[in-house]
Amino acid sequence: MKLYVMRHGPAEDQSATGRDGDRALTASGRERVRSVARALVDAGEAPSSIVSSSLVRSVQTAEIVAIASKLGDREGTVDIRRELSPGGDAREIVYALLDQKRKRTMLVGHEPDLSQLVALLVGEPVPVAMEKAMVVGLEVRGRQDVALRFVLEPKALTWPIDARTPT
Repeated sequence: MKLYVMRHGPAEDQSATGRDGDRALTASGRERVRSVARALVDAGEAPSSIVSSSLVRSVQTAEIVAIASKLGDREGTVDIRRELSPGGDAREIVYALLDQKRKRTMLVGHEPDLSQLVALLVGEPVPVAMEKAMVVGLEVRGRQDVALRFVLEPKALTWPIDARTPT
């Protein structure tokens, strides 16, 4: 399974409600996520399913990627899961996706949880700081067989770590 681990895009400092979970993407944050989503599509790395934290900024990030990936027309395009919210344990989601034989799934969530998830799966830390809207591409062949494929840095839209092989 190709697994894409994406941190939500840049969000407002405070929501109108004052609740962290209600913070929305900023205009520049939405544009950054669109740029990252286009880069993934252009590189042939678009996900076929997306699972997101329930926090507004993550759902908005996931929806932007879904639209760019042509998933936006389907009902229930983004699966919302509590395990991707801050403090959750996303490993069980990864294992369930693997058991379901999913091919290309994106997880959208938060730091430091996503870096910890990648480190647990790969067995070593993410090689660079996980910025907002960054995507880490993994190849999950089994519960104990996960490899880093690439890191897409959102500000420069560069692939500083790119171990992808043609598929």
